[in-house]
Amino acid sequence: MIYIKLFLIFFKIGLFTFGGGYAMLPLIQAEVERQGWLDSESLLNFVAVSESTPGPFAINISTYVGMETGGFPGAALASLGVVTPSFLVILLVAKCYERFKNSRFVKGSMTGLKPAVVGFIAAALLSVGGTVFFPNGITTAVFTEPSFYISLFIFLLMLFLALKKLHPILIILASAAIGVIGGIFH
Repeated sequence: MIYIKLFLIFFKIGLFTFGGGYAMLPLIQAEVERQGWLDSESLLNFVAVSESTPGPFAINISTYVGMETGGFPGAALASLGVVTPSFLVILLVAKCYERFKNSRFVKGSMTGLKPAVVGFIAAALLSVGGTVFFPNGITTAVFTEPSFYISLFIFLLMLFLALKKLHPILIILASAAIGVIGGIFH
């Protein structure tokens, strides 16, 4: 039963999320927590890992959740579930796009989808950011914990490096190194 549930839940996530992995994150978080498969901290840890490993974020995270809940078959079915809707939609779009690309309906749909995708990404940023900076909720006690300042330093430094157009691989490596050093002395 878990295998069917993994496939269907990730199929639904893949079907109703536009904009890629970050836009999927709020839906993935809601479903995974609702099912009791992972807690927020475990999910957040794997968000960091899946961003640091090759491959699309959505596939990495669905594979992880599937593996944690249903072993190898669960990983395969969750991954298949998340990619199947995109595969089917792209086949349909590729077949029909040339004929409808100048349609006002298609142009209007794209205009409406763009801000929705930005909203999904912003929601994911707030959700993940809240877990990083305020893992036990927003309290004044968080400002006495070294981990808060380590996370804030890494965030600000990586934001600065990203704005300076440093290659993303170097930013990932630098943030991992700083995190390891911070963890050693924490």
